[in-house]
Amino acid sequence: MVSPSVKHFRPDLKGDMKYVLVSGGVCSSLGKGVVTSSIGALLKAKGFHVTAIKIDPYLNIDAGLMSPYEHGEVFVLDDGGEADLDLGNYERMMNLSLGRDNNVTTGKIYSSVINKERRGDYLGKTVQVVPHITSEIITWLDKVAHTPTDGTGKVPDICVVELGGTVGDIESMPFLEALRQFRFTLPPASMCWVHCSYIPIMSGQKTKPTQHTVKVLQSLGLQPDVLVGRCESPVEEGTKRKISNQCNIRVENVISCHNVSNLFHVIDLLQEQNVYGVLSSVLQLTETPTRHSAFKSLDNWRQFAKSVDQARESRDVRIAFVGKYNKGGEDAYVSVIKALEHATVKCGRNLVIEWINSTDLQPCDQQIVTEGETLVDPQKACDDALALMKECDGVFIPGGFGDRGTEGKIRAAQFARENKIPYFGVCLGMQVAIIEYARNVLGLADATSEEFDVDKSSQNHVLEYMPEISKETMGANMRLGARWVICDKDSIASKLYGGAEKVTERHRHRYEFNTKYLDQFENNGFKFIGRDEKKERMDIISIPEHPFFFAVQYHPEFKSRPAAPSPPFLGFIQAACDINKLDDCLNECVKAGPSTHYTSLTDLDLE
Repeated sequence: MVSPSVKHFRPDLKGDMKYVLVSGGVCSSLGKGVVTSSIGALLKAKGFHVTAIKIDPYLNIDAGLMSPYEHGEVFVLDDGGEADLDLGNYERMMNLSLGRDNNVTTGKIYSSVINKERRGDYLGKTVQVVPHITSEIITWLDKVAHTPTDGTGKVPDICVVELGGTVGDIESMPFLEALRQFRFTLPPASMCWVHCSYIPIMSGQKTKPTQHTVKVLQSLGLQPDVLVGRCESPVEEGTKRKISNQCNIRVENVISCHNVSNLFHVIDLLQEQNVYGVLSSVLQLTETPTRHSAFKSLDNWRQFAKSVDQARESRDVRIAFVGKYNKGGEDAYVSVIKALEHATVKCGRNLVIEWINSTDLQPCDQQIVTEGETLVDPQKACDDALALMKECDGVFIPGGFGDRGTEGKIRAAQFARENKIPYFGVCLGMQVAIIEYARNVLGLADATSEEFDVDKSSQNHVLEYMPEISKETMGANMRLGARWVICDKDSIASKLYGGAEKVTERHRHRYEFNTKYLDQFENNGFKFIGRDEKKERMDIISIPEHPFFFAVQYHPEFKSRPAAPSPPFLGFIQAACDINKLDDCLNECVKAGPSTHYTSLTDLDLE
């Protein structure tokens, strides 16, 4: 019998899982997430059941309270987990439905270990990084890797794990040590280590940064099996041989991951360099299973990548993107941008996003100058933003928190409504549309949200704090995750979802429509066409007299997939491309019928 203390050094493992570990060196933003997702998609195309885990070495429990400027968007999962944006990449590319445990953080690991120590689980032992923290990491990975995530209910064959950060960072050291132990605790041929490195071009392709980052791994007892070189141009054979010689990696295992016209070509790029053969050799994948009908084939991916290229050569569709986190770069809205792209590819058009800071649309006396900015003429900034919006084919307002820039978003919603420009709002985008209508159509001049009425001066809170949400804490304290939405029969919402009257979408909000104003809105042309199961909470709004004025309380961008765009985004883009063809689009959606991706919490529908 093995004593409990020994188990901390050698945790019990199932030992039947294959792992592909992806790490990165030299610098951040190499594209590890793209490599991880593409490897997973490649393996699924070969027929394997695949899952994915992201390791984030930061101390936060999750990404829920992180600033979009610093860390990009918060990706919401079906179970309500608030995760790193890379989990969105995994879900989109591998068609998975992941859970909060698929995002491992230092905060989660330490919290779990400390809770166990408080319960007395360690029998009075001194709790240390080795073995207790490393053992917790290994046990966590082993448990999550065996959880089905692809909708078939089958335990995955292969788990792709991405180690966030850069090798050598002090934060990632416990994870690297845990992975070293993990690798040698598993049976032989159970883990393939893929290391991503940057190959700069300075009078030729330089390998020294790659040599150094591999030596860091080797000094920690880790030897990569595969080296993925990120470079602007294809990695030359001479460069590959040099890396092979200096880093103890077979030359055929040095993979070029150079710039391509769109990221969906990366899967084929890996296939052309026999990455599957390399993985098969290292992991001894002796048999290729029969590909499930819902798993995309390599031909499917090639065709979609070609469709993306063709769409980018087609006519533009210009979308005014009125956001408050625009200066955080595209990462702050990455899932929204992907959803817009999926829809424009489906419509055969080229997406052009016109970025408009919502603060530019604020009344002049409310404009805020952030650190490092110089606002010369507030009125000119506002006029320029309105002029740009008028030139666009559609206006989109994403989610957000806090009152900064909110009045600007309200003004944008009013502009789109009054000028008959197709409008789509998500979360806060629905709430500002409600406030705008209350003020300018219903005559409730002081209408606002309880969230924005800091000085308690308004008598008309058309949006109120949800009663079950605590005001004492912030983390994971919202209406989160997959919820059922009941669509009115024959409404535009139902038609977009293929005629379905009950769909599941992911939510993330603390405030909701105040239903005491319901009759006042609906009697004046503002319709609530989607509600929760009890029909007490409003989830979808529409103005029938407008060509396309549509907004949702939930976040449909999180369930959009390549070749299967989110229905609300598809409707919006079709309206922006050609409003006269919107009815044809709706009829096609109804003819195709409801997708299990939206009518079931376990889905397989990607094609």
